[in-house]
Amino acid sequence: MPTIKPLPELLINQIAAGEVVERPASALKEILENSIDAGARKITVQLQQGGVKQIRVSDDGGGIAKDELLLALTRHSTSKISTLEDLQRITSLGFRGEALASIAAVSRLTLTSRQTGQNHAWQIQVDGNQFSQPEPAALSGGTVLDVNDLYFNIPARRKFLKSEITEFAHCDETFKRMALSQCGIEFTLQHNGKVRRLLRPANSAQRIAAILGEEFDQSAAVVDEQSADMRLHGMVALPAYARASRDAQYFFVNNRYVSDKLISHALREAYRDVLHLDKHPAFVLFLEIDPESVDVNVHPSKTEVRFREPRALHQFIFHAINKALAAPDRTVKNTEPGQAPRSFPAYPKSSSAQPSAVAQPAGFYGTLFGTQPRTYPSASIGTPAAQIPSPSQTAANAEELDQHPLGFALGQLHGIYILAQNARGLVVVDMHAAHERIMYEQLKQALDRHEIAMQPLLIPVTFHASELEVATTEENQTALAQLGFDIASLSPTTLAVRAVPATLKDADIAQLARDLLREIREYGASQILTAKRNEILAAMACHGAVRANRKLTLEEMNALLRDMEQTERADQCNHGRPTWFETSLAELDKLFMRGK
Repeated sequence: MPTIKPLPELLINQIAAGEVVERPASALKEILENSIDAGARKITVQLQQGGVKQIRVSDDGGGIAKDELLLALTRHSTSKISTLEDLQRITSLGFRGEALASIAAVSRLTLTSRQTGQNHAWQIQVDGNQFSQPEPAALSGGTVLDVNDLYFNIPARRKFLKSEITEFAHCDETFKRMALSQCGIEFTLQHNGKVRRLLRPANSAQRIAAILGEEFDQSAAVVDEQSADMRLHGMVALPAYARASRDAQYFFVNNRYVSDKLISHALREAYRDVLHLDKHPAFVLFLEIDPESVDVNVHPSKTEVRFREPRALHQFIFHAINKALAAPDRTVKNTEPGQAPRSFPAYPKSSSAQPSAVAQPAGFYGTLFGTQPRTYPSASIGTPAAQIPSPSQTAANAEELDQHPLGFALGQLHGIYILAQNARGLVVVDMHAAHERIMYEQLKQALDRHEIAMQPLLIPVTFHASELEVATTEENQTALAQLGFDIASLSPTTLAVRAVPATLKDADIAQLARDLLREIREYGASQILTAKRNEILAAMACHGAVRANRKLTLEEMNALLRDMEQTERADQCNHGRPTWFETSLAELDKLFMRGK
């Protein structure tokens, strides 16, 4: 039987390298973290063959003393912590003291450093397990770490590395993460002798725009929320910028990039109402939290963390993102992809400030369904587009146009779009998508208040039903009533819908009932009223929203525009598509070459 014996130091380091140095990008991450912890203000990365042939990182940090060069390449040697209390309140990016030793064990490494105040630099070389003695070297300041021939002494591991293009892409991603979290540092990235990225010191918004591009910058909402000992700030893309992959998702905890299931779930929940299921949001977010409230010593890669109060953090992130995406009282944004979002003052909620008002039904619902009246400005509502106003009317209209971001309706286009005029130019609204969002938000609020109003049908809608549908109806009367439905069985094969939510009375009642029963049968009534409730309400809103080719009066169109201005997330439908966009007069003039 084999005897128990200690492993050689080199083998220990090579085993550790399997976790710490998975690929060139992993080594680059560890080296960059050390440069940042050393106080560097300028970092240059030079790669050859995707980092497999060479990773060279130069910085202008504080440097390493001659007597500590060998220690820097020894496992479990670090300047970051010395006690358990230090570990529990860690603020540096590195702290485990094993990364450089692991890298040195699987490469040919040269470490050159000049500590601040020293007369010259010192250099040490490592070839597998062969360490040289420190020798004088020429370096103006800081540290240069040169890693060559990664995994040269473990050929089997080297075979698992991908192509040069793929390995460089991973290195580039690591570089972007570091640059996003340290916007005050100048970063340069070279590959095979060519400069790929040059990032000057900037503020956070400028650095985000430089890395993710102007389109993200123009299609994003700002997040800045604080609660107790937590602060979340950064930028989240509006749903119209949604992507098919997760390649633009960056979350940092105390400036450390992390990948955490709790955080991912909170973000998915925040976007659930506005994003199609097969799309992914883009974001760059920074969480500042008491170091004692987060454990970063979970995995050697340090990208996994644990939180002391996960539930409170989940709710904080969810509400912060939800608020940024909604922002109904601050701005109404154009989310057309590729165009800069425009911010306008929200619709004024106090009718006393409006110059003249007439009684109108309660928004789009009032116009269509005859609910209680509220007041809207009389100017422009129902005014034919061709009418030429007097000078006094022009001034009044201009003032009211300034008050209403979406302006006033001019007419319909192909029964699908509403054309409106606002203070800046032309607004085009997808009436079904906009109405769907409004109905969805109203249904959510009514269900939260347990106030979904039932609309009894003068003539019940009957339809042929399967035995399963009849059984589902009889077993779930309470849940159906909570959702605003009164459905009864007339026979083993017939169901009658006697009442529906008031906002859905003009929908296809039979199809709506069938879809709802199918969802209850598949997920259960309790799930429908909790986890799946928003999906069900979204489907109900889609059924009830005004359809294409529905002719609307100018009063109905204007009522829809007013409701959009007062509805959260009204600039996206339930699937994340934009509901409206604006073309300015300047853009129209350019199309018609006016002034040329």
